[in-house]
Amino acid sequence: MIQLHIIVSGKVQSVGYRYFSQMKAVQYGVTGWAKNLSDGSVEIMAKGEKDDLDAFVADLKVGNPFSKIEHMEIKEVEETEDFHSFTIKY
Repeated sequence: MIQLHIIVSGKVQSVGYRYFSQMKAVQYGVTGWAKNLSDGSVEIMAKGEKDDLDAFVADLKVGNPFSKIEHMEIKEVEETEDFHSFTIKY
């Protein structure tokens, strides 16, 4: 299992991007969470197998029809949490 910390910048708030990320996480069997940050970006913590995470990240880069992805920062981090699903944090 691999855990990624992702920051997505662009038009990603108020366009359903967190829900889009949750839908894609469920599709690929990825666990973790997504939340809005005060600077207008979205933070995602995602855990899964490499192939599933690769597909998940590829879809995040495209976004949903209402979002516009300008930049993604992706870092592999040490596994510190055991997630049971993919949730949206408020």
